[in-house]
Amino acid sequence: MTKKQVSGARLDPDTVIRAALELLDEKGLDALSTRTVADRLGVRMNTVLWHVKTKARMLELMADAVIGEIALDALPEGRDERVRALARRYRGALLAHRDGAALVVGTNAAEPHTLRFADALVGALLDGGLEEREAAWTAWTVVYFTLGLAQEEQAAAHQSLEGLLTDAVSEATHPALHRALGHLGADSFGERFEFGLSRILARP
Repeated sequence: MTKKQVSGARLDPDTVIRAALELLDEKGLDALSTRTVADRLGVRMNTVLWHVKTKARMLELMADAVIGEIALDALPEGRDERVRALARRYRGALLAHRDGAALVVGTNAAEPHTLRFADALVGALLDGGLEEREAAWTAWTVVYFTLGLAQEEQAAAHQSLEGLLTDAVSEATHPALHRALGHLGADSFGERFEFGLSRILARP
């Protein structure tokens, strides 16, 4: 990996976050620190901290940048279709970055891109006729479901989840889980996502 020589005068938060996301994609979340970002940029760690203050703050800004990659235009008109489109785009943004779901789930960023996406999602549900509480809680259900499944999918890329379950699940000890085991493979994440989304949006 080559360092990017950036002078302190030209460094800004956006440059720091871009470098951090590049490192995330190359090495993963566990290898990320303000020091490794500083090394990437060819500056002192204190220079990076001047712009992002702390590692936790850097992760928040990174998470918001990931959400900022979601296009919020050209959305369908209908409630369910619009929510599905937003959820699919959200999942796509998470999966576009190594450990993207783990990054976002580990932060609580009330930042511009994150808030714009949340507003679009809640707005789609309100426009579809849901009351405020139901719209807010349904939006969070969609977000948490998408985050959780994407995190599992990305973890499965680094280890054989299917093999792990096969070794751990016994027909005698876990009869129900054993029967369903064939439907929990790594090749079913897309179908499981669409299934879960349909269940969340199912009208009473």
